[in-house]
Amino acid sequence: MKTISIPNASSPAGHYSPAKVSGGLIFVSGILPIDPFDGTKSSDKDFAMQAELVLSTLELILNEAGSDLSKLLKVTVYVTNINDWDEFNRIYAAKLGAHKPARTVVPVKELHFGLKLELDAIAKE
Repeated sequence: MKTISIPNASSPAGHYSPAKVSGGLIFVSGILPIDPFDGTKSSDKDFAMQAELVLSTLELILNEAGSDLSKLLKVTVYVTNINDWDEFNRIYAAKLGAHKPARTVVPVKELHFGLKLELDAIAKE
């Protein structure tokens, strides 16, 4: 088993790894729209900016694991406002192109720090 983290990124605030690799799969922990390098929370940013940051962070983690977005198998997205689903879908489709991993979008009451979404994922190495 191998632990994955983004070089020069801030350490996670909790007791977890950004990602773990085992059996040819990459298990990515929940990613909030927090700058991975300086820890700035995007609570004051709009949904689109938060979604872009989460997907960019996901891409950094996958790249560090020797993978990329085209190898995503499953993505789970938690949103605090289900009305943001269409906007997320548009941003996600633009980022992933023709690749369509399995995906679940879950509306939740709230997330840490007043953030609007969180994402976790499973990908191939």
